[in-house]
Amino acid sequence: MSKTFQPTELFKGKLDEAPLGPPLAEVIGDEIPTRIGVPFTSDDSRILSGVWEAEPGLSRWEFLERGEVIHVLEGRMVATEDGGEPVTLEAGTAGFFPIGWKGTWEIQERIRKFFVIFNA
Repeated sequence: MSKTFQPTELFKGKLDEAPLGPPLAEVIGDEIPTRIGVPFTSDDSRILSGVWEAEPGLSRWEFLERGEVIHVLEGRMVATEDGGEPVTLEAGTAGFFPIGWKGTWEIQERIRKFFVIFNA
């Protein structure tokens, strides 16, 4: 079954709130408030899709058993893979974090992203 929605309007003001932390990521420094809405989960739960927002802060991510594709709708962040160069992602850009990716995300401006998570 297919679903259609506008990511820029999805869940405006109706996202679930929680601080960022394990098992998703390890916060480096002050707590990072996040908000999420997941309107799609595959029947086998291997694929999730939705909208995620987070306030500025630095965190460490290790995509050991899952990967993620994002499209930034608002805000800006810098993703730095271990041993790699920083990459700025801002409104209108997309990023791919394959299974095995390890590094940091520095959210510089409140971010809102559309995401697709795929599990191994």
